[in-house]
Amino acid sequence: MMDPGFRYYLITDRKQCHPRPLTEVVEQACRQGIRAVQLREKDLGGRALFALAGELRVITRRWKAKLFINDRTDVALAAGADGVHCRETGINPGKIKCLRSSLIVGSSVHSIESSRRAEQEGADFLLFGPVFYTASKAKYGAPQGTAALQEVVESVAVPVFAVGGITPERARECRSAGAYGVAGISSIMMADSVGQRVNQWKSTLHTL
Repeated sequence: MMDPGFRYYLITDRKQCHPRPLTEVVEQACRQGIRAVQLREKDLGGRALFALAGELRVITRRWKAKLFINDRTDVALAAGADGVHCRETGINPGKIKCLRSSLIVGSSVHSIESSRRAEQEGADFLLFGPVFYTASKAKYGAPQGTAALQEVVESVAVPVFAVGGITPERARECRSAGAYGVAGISSIMMADSVGQRVNQWKSTLHTL
């Protein structure tokens, strides 16, 4: 199993951290130890997304964190990101690697079948959910629970990250079910103290 180099996968949402700038929140998180950031601002056009990616690339490089771009391989390549995160029905991970073999590719999955397919297509890690209820993942269906998470983990050989309503307490359940790590948006994006929240995750996961 490939070691992605991180246990907590921070997904951005600049609306959740408003009025604080997204760059400020990401800087605080990375300074405190976050090692992977996915830029996921679906409402931004290519030019604006590329500009924001450039800012986050500076921050993540400064703190030795990986930067992933959601769904936009062109932006990832132009910004010098470490990887791309694919939608379940998005571009084939193998095609991304054909463009640049060094790119790390993550893939969102919601079933055993899609997990196996993403692995076969070349995904380096998977994001499975929603495990618990969360408003941002409600459109993907009802919470699937840790039993479904465990089934997915046992069906593939690549690292699986749990997403969807993950709190530090629930993260322990996910790790017990075999999840390599966890991913989240609001836990850090909406935190009053980003530093304290990252430290809480560090204590829960023992590493970030």
